[in-house]
Amino acid sequence: MRPTVLAVIPARGGSKGVPAKNLAEVGGIPLVARAVRAALGAPEVTDVVVTTDDGAIAQAARAAAVDLGAAHRLHCVERPAAIAGDTATSEAAVLHALDTYEAERAKRVDVVLLVQCTSPFVSRDDIDGVARAVVHEGADTAVTVAAFHGFVWRDGHAVEEGTYGVNHDKSVRPRRQDRPQDHLETGAAYAMDAAGFRTHRHRFFGHTALVPTDPARVLEIDDPHDLARARALAPLLDPAPLPTRADVDAVVLDFDGTQTDDRVMVDSDGRETVAVHRGDGLGIAALRRAGVPLLILSTEQNPVVAARARKLQVPVLHGIDRKDEALKQWCDEQDIAPERVLYVGNDVNDLGCFAIAGWPVAVGSAHDSVRAAARAVTTTPGGYGAIREIAAWLLGPTLTADITAPTVPTT
Repeated sequence: MRPTVLAVIPARGGSKGVPAKNLAEVGGIPLVARAVRAALGAPEVTDVVVTTDDGAIAQAARAAAVDLGAAHRLHCVERPAAIAGDTATSEAAVLHALDTYEAERAKRVDVVLLVQCTSPFVSRDDIDGVARAVVHEGADTAVTVAAFHGFVWRDGHAVEEGTYGVNHDKSVRPRRQDRPQDHLETGAAYAMDAAGFRTHRHRFFGHTALVPTDPARVLEIDDPHDLARARALAPLLDPAPLPTRADVDAVVLDFDGTQTDDRVMVDSDGRETVAVHRGDGLGIAALRRAGVPLLILSTEQNPVVAARARKLQVPVLHGIDRKDEALKQWCDEQDIAPERVLYVGNDVNDLGCFAIAGWPVAVGSAHDSVRAAARAVTTTPGGYGAIREIAAWLLGPTLTADITAPTVPTT
């Protein structure tokens, strides 16, 4: 059974350094919404809790989840005043959120994460990395770090101490390659075994895994100068925007691993069955009603692919060895420019189509090489509503077609 991984985002309303800091926008998005997007985008994360004492922060967090078509995975917990002041610890907020979530959901959390709004460039991969270290790699706790090569100095303030080197002898200046590798804690994301966290009540215990992140993305917002720097960096560091209806003339879908979770159930007679998600069917139906040409393109010869396509009323090409050639031919036949096609895939046999389509999209559970080649990646794994999420990108969270959408070719 898949472990329950809960990401907790503390976001109180008060802030002395930057007033209303967690609602401050970087790249046009409030800091709390940026954290919500990154956490919901991590494939290992089951649900996300925002713990706050501010209604406006809760509203911004919910809006971010709705925009991603993932409102059901976002929960807001009202933080008591006793743990919402300047001296309150993040651990206290996480423990309260963890208790509240488990009580309300009647579900035991296996791994709990702490994700900080004040790190505007924390990525889904950072969050997924700390979660994986605890879920799959045997760590008790994990933290995002960046390689650090600087000489650290401290002023002793006392005459007898003076200034001194913290991580070096000031009389010796070894080359960088001759010094031990130091790591800077980024403050962005932490993961803890939930049972151990309850016992120790601190984010570090047992074996702590260090999860490297890009040093260029390390920034914590503590004062207005940090906020100004983050806003200047956002155009360089933020991912490309998601496609809209105006960007896409057709949607082509792989089947296994995108509309399913890539598992196959085999009975004693050798018959194979798969599980699909009703939300994906809803999204596909909405795209069809909106006049978007659709195609299911699969190498799989199992008749379940054709059966599902008939149910969805979508054309299908399956048992295809060269999906890229089939995609080119279909585009020619439909008079659709490949650069206006959104292609959804999950594994290496989709890379040929990724090279053709203007909008190659990977589901959240896709192979690393596919995610790297994608222009956009869903927050949802294949088989769990990823196609519904893509439909929400194009049509809006309510899956209502925009009457001003451009006229597109029909199949």
